[in-house]
Amino acid sequence: MTKRPRVCGIHVDSETRCAHYHTARDIIAIKFRCCGTYYSCYECHQKLADHQAEPWPRTEFDEKAILCGACGHELTINEYLSSDFRCPNCGAEFNPGCSLHYPLYFERFR
Repeated sequence: MTKRPRVCGIHVDSETRCAHYHTARDIIAIKFRCCGTYYSCYECHQKLADHQAEPWPRTEFDEKAILCGACGHELTINEYLSSDFRCPNCGAEFNPGCSLHYPLYFERFR
């Protein structure tokens, strides 16, 4: 069994929810390109990292950078963007509201 990556954030629970986003469907974490570290959300990165966030360029959307908090499956950015807000591994629902923050994470949406 593969060890689940560590997720940084403020008051992170076992399914990657944090102090900022903690509904039943707030169960993804994103690996920030700038530091290669998973964070629960951009606000956690802003508060805890010692650097600015860097969005993923389109040329790197095949990188595994999204973590399902329900099952620990890592998705590529392309898999996540085409997932219809569901984990392709376990079927857990992701929060569609996260799409409002895509410009913070992914170059294509800037």
